[in-house]
Amino acid sequence: MRVSDFWRLMDDEFGSGYAHVLARELVLRGVGGHTAEAALRAGYDPREVWLEVCEVQDVPQSRRLGRDVAPRG
Repeated sequence: MRVSDFWRLMDDEFGSGYAHVLARELVLRGVGGHTAEAALRAGYDPREVWLEVCEVQDVPQSRRLGRDVAPRG
């Protein structure tokens, strides 16, 4: 997963404003006690950070892969 995918998932799940607040403020024990922003800067895998956010925020399994997007074409 790329960092851009992480942000797309965050925005889709939490809305663009709240997603950035969560990423900046929510401390995630599963990624070294960092916030999501700090974990990404520290080199953690964006997928690992996303799944930790999902765990802490109780995102249902059915939404952890993101919303379905129709293919271009």
